[in-house]
Amino acid sequence: MENISNEIRAGILSDALPYIQKYNGKVVVIKYGGNAMTNDALKDAVMSDIVLLSTIGVKIVLVHGGGPEINAMLKRVGKESKFVNGLRYTDEETVEIVQMVLCGKLNKDLVEKLYQHNGNAIGLCGLDSHMIEAKQLDPELGLVGEITRVDPKIINDSLDHGYIPVISTVAGSEDGKVYNINADTAAARIAAEMHAESLVLLTDIVGLLRDKDDVSTLIPQVGLSEVPYLKNQGIISGGMIPKIDCCVEAVRRGVKQSVIIDGRIPHSILIELLTNKGAGTLIK
Repeated sequence: MENISNEIRAGILSDALPYIQKYNGKVVVIKYGGNAMTNDALKDAVMSDIVLLSTIGVKIVLVHGGGPEINAMLKRVGKESKFVNGLRYTDEETVEIVQMVLCGKLNKDLVEKLYQHNGNAIGLCGLDSHMIEAKQLDPELGLVGEITRVDPKIINDSLDHGYIPVISTVAGSEDGKVYNINADTAAARIAAEMHAESLVLLTDIVGLLRDKDDVSTLIPQVGLSEVPYLKNQGIISGGMIPKIDCCVEAVRRGVKQSVIIDGRIPHSILIELLTNKGAGTLIK
């Protein structure tokens, strides 16, 4: 950065102006997880991006997962992780550990990390004011929940008071049960309820590829009507299916656009939101 001339720096800032104006005062929901969450350098870049966006008037809502951290804690207590069709089986003991890790240490670590970058953040989970309510998704998965309701009031209250809400995806039910919720799904529903300008999913891949082994085949933009065809062709497959489905659901529910970007690239959030280059695959 030291070798960049002042003229180039000024040009970069000038080019960002239309995007700053576009997102000023608008809600952007960022789902945070994967490698960008476990790599310290990438974590610092993400936190820095979030604080910068908040400072220029973007209403950032950070929704986080924590699969690797949950696996590590289960291993520490001698409990084996069990998966059914790629989803974590969650019994009573496991959901207690999920709640402890997601709503406790991990959530507060992110709040502290944002503070270290001069951000004003507050940690929340789906149980707070019953922000997220759920019912059992499938008896075979145990206490894994399907969202039935999202009440964004506590999120809006936090934003109105100048905080960046950091949300862990544990939900409550009407009968008092606690459910583990998929973070992508929760981020999509929260974005929809808040009429967000954009939903950003940070992942460990560059985006949707026509050839999964060739990064040069990145598909930069997908329309809703194209999704069934891409699934039939096997281009949307495997772990990309639920992520695309979350993006589609968010857009159908009123979010202006959803984007899947590579969290392994430093400052990929800024590249996506504040430049004309963009990053990853956009669904709108």
